Parts: sequence; C-alpha cells; structure tokens
Amino acid sequence: MSLPKYADIISLSNKEISEEIIKTENEIFNIRFKKSTRQSFKSNELTNAKRKFAQLKTLLGVRLEETENNEENVINQLIPN
Repeated sequence: MSLPKYADIISLSNKEISEEIIKTENEIFNIRFKKSTRQSFKSNELTNAKRKFAQLKTLLGVRLEETENNEENVINQLIPN
C-alpha cells in the first residue's frame, strides 16, 4: 500500500469520508493488535493508516466548518440587524 494522497480523498462525499474513517480506525486497531500479540505485520502499515486517518478527519472537519459558516451567513441574511 502506497502512501495515501490527500487529493484522492477530496472527491469523496461526507458520508463516504465517515465510512472510511470507521474503516481506518478498525484497520489501526487490527494492526496494533497484531503488534501487541507479536504477529507479523509491516511497520509502515501503521504509519500509513494513521496518516490516512488524519487526512480524513482533517477534510471532514474543514467541510463541517464550511457548512456551519454557510448556515450562519444564511441566518444572518434572513434576520436583519
């Protein structure tokens, strides 16, 4: 598995990003479990999974912040000062 690219996940919808976050969390758990039980695993798998998880969380946070700002702008336009 190559390093995850931020450009690859930008095209995903918020629902798909949430599903990928859950999938990646499970992947990180499984890799850590393999490590703690001394099963064979590739050390770069954990690094790549953590990086992908961080990218997904960052993108989702940015999108949610943008929607909150848009909603506030709409409310401010509807309610005159």
